[in-house]
Amino acid sequence: MSLEVDIAVIGAGVVGLAIASELAREGVFVLEKNESFGHEASSRNSEVVHAGIYYHEDSLKAKLCLEGNILLYEFCAKHGVGCKRVEKIFSAVEEGEMEGLEKLYNQARKNGVEGLRFISRDELKKLEPNVEGIAGVLSPPSGIVDSYSYMKALYNKASEKVDFVFNCEAIGIEKINSKYKVTISDSEGISSFTTPILINAAGLHAEKIAELAGTDIPKTGYKTYLLKGDYFSIQPKKWGLIKRLIYPVPGKVGVGIHNCIAIDGRERLGPDEYYVDQIEYSVNANKKQLFYDYAKNLFPFIEIEDLEPESSGIRPMLQSPGESLKDYVIRHEEDRGFPGLINLIGIESPGLTSSLAIGKYVKGIVKEISG
Repeated sequence: MSLEVDIAVIGAGVVGLAIASELAREGVFVLEKNESFGHEASSRNSEVVHAGIYYHEDSLKAKLCLEGNILLYEFCAKHGVGCKRVEKIFSAVEEGEMEGLEKLYNQARKNGVEGLRFISRDELKKLEPNVEGIAGVLSPPSGIVDSYSYMKALYNKASEKVDFVFNCEAIGIEKINSKYKVTISDSEGISSFTTPILINAAGLHAEKIAELAGTDIPKTGYKTYLLKGDYFSIQPKKWGLIKRLIYPVPGKVGVGIHNCIAIDGRERLGPDEYYVDQIEYSVNANKKQLFYDYAKNLFPFIEIEDLEPESSGIRPMLQSPGESLKDYVIRHEEDRGFPGLINLIGIESPGLTSSLAIGKYVKGIVKEISG
């Protein structure tokens, strides 16, 4: 007879960890195909704490980012995780970007983001003498976080009661009456367990897990696309010349290449955005000119020789190339014939910022299922 657990979570990225932390009790089981937590999208990002500016006011992305921003700062302070508000400035470098800057500001106000304000060129130069721009929008709630230390704190909190199994991949899911039989592959071979509540938090692989569970991917619209972004490091001699996160005014595609400041002071530029067909993390060194061309508009002190290829990350997007931004899917699939199955699909940026709020949201669904 196979093992039975109360709740199973597939995926130990930052969202899976946050869910496990919220649900922390005996009988919760988290399986992760990698050797430890957070090996994919959760550890390959800008480590920015977002304010909730870009997204439609009725979206889960906006609501959960706004809530998650507050929860993240509180959690990190309580658990000694490196995290701080450094502010963000969206800088317009030409008159044609002023309309976009105003649109950005208005969307942020609709979303309930507090403290945003327009700043003039003089104030921009006073705050950031080494940044170019004719005007900007200042975002006080924005910040940075040590993502690994944050995930480690979530893991430590959850693992007091939750069972984590690493190097363990779900290879089959079968609905049997009111439960799910999950077949797994690990170092000991093939085995299985059953659970009445199955939470799919598999990140880049969430579509695959949903399909294994019986979800009709075309019918539900759960197909995901891989959006890759590369980062280039900035030479240490140029570190410290910018104190805040500096973003361009968003264009038609993505938020644009910006500076990233790590808790330990390291600085880099990125990410760019382009769709790929497979998960692969090499960085094309020939992009140096492209990154320099983007950077020099905002950061005139950067020279091309200051840049070197550093790392890359991949996000699971629900929109295909050319489609408009789509919202997160966080859904109990009972009405589709799968009671107890909770799918989280397309959890990309601002997933890191939103993670604790996502954990609370999923906990609410679990409570409804459990009665």
